[in-house]
Amino acid sequence: MNKKLNPLIAIAFVLIFLAVQVIVQVTVMFVDLLMSGHLSQEQLQQQTTMSTTALIISEVVSSIVVIALFTIFKWSPVSREFFNKRPWGVLFWCAIASVGLILPSMYFQEVTMPEQWPDFIQKLIDEATEALSQIMSATGGYAVICLLAPIAEELVFRGAALRMLLQWKPEHRWLMILLSALLFAVAHMNPAQFIHPVLIGLLLGWMYERTGSVLPGIIYHWINNTVAYLLFRTYPDPDMSLVDIFGSQSHAIMAVGFSLLIAVPAIYQLNLRMRR
Repeated sequence: MNKKLNPLIAIAFVLIFLAVQVIVQVTVMFVDLLMSGHLSQEQLQQQTTMSTTALIISEVVSSIVVIALFTIFKWSPVSREFFNKRPWGVLFWCAIASVGLILPSMYFQEVTMPEQWPDFIQKLIDEATEALSQIMSATGGYAVICLLAPIAEELVFRGAALRMLLQWKPEHRWLMILLSALLFAVAHMNPAQFIHPVLIGLLLGWMYERTGSVLPGIIYHWINNTVAYLLFRTYPDPDMSLVDIFGSQSHAIMAVGFSLLIAVPAIYQLNLRMRR
């Protein structure tokens, strides 16, 4: 295969991921309206949001479809090679790094994001935040956000897209990792949370490049989303900042500093232990 096509194939994988989500959401919304008897043309035009149950079902189905597509067609090759090496130390430090980097990433995002967005961007942010809040608040939300999403997204963005990019320009591995991180952030379609997925995407891409496996990324992603889920359940206000949580700017900075004391040694250990 012509490697010059690899970046286009990587983008195509991301588009397939997004297309599956859109097709499943539209289908589930249509079925939900049909079953509720609200299928008039006027009601269809007015319907802009999904019920919580329909949203959960669509997220579950789309994640399962994505996982099936990318494994059955081997767009993201899966093997036991990495697992057979018994990489318990790598997986342990992935989990520790995930815990340690959440607060620094959140803080960096808070201080770099603008206070005011253009109206059309703010609308996109509000819709994404509302949908995420619905999922987080619902029964089954943990399974969607913390279990299915990490597997589906790692298969797409690291196992498929980044793999293609690394095959295209292996000598520019960090540029390829950055490109995959940007695709990862854009696919989340929430400008207010752009920085966080970029930073996570860089680390996840590095772990994939070093190990050739999506398993470390799945573990990291699972812990990251689990902590985010628990924070939301404890502090459900989406506008709450770290300063609000810790009571003052100085306490928030201290919490970030303490988190870095956990994250930096974890990344150092990963650097020592990860071998492809």
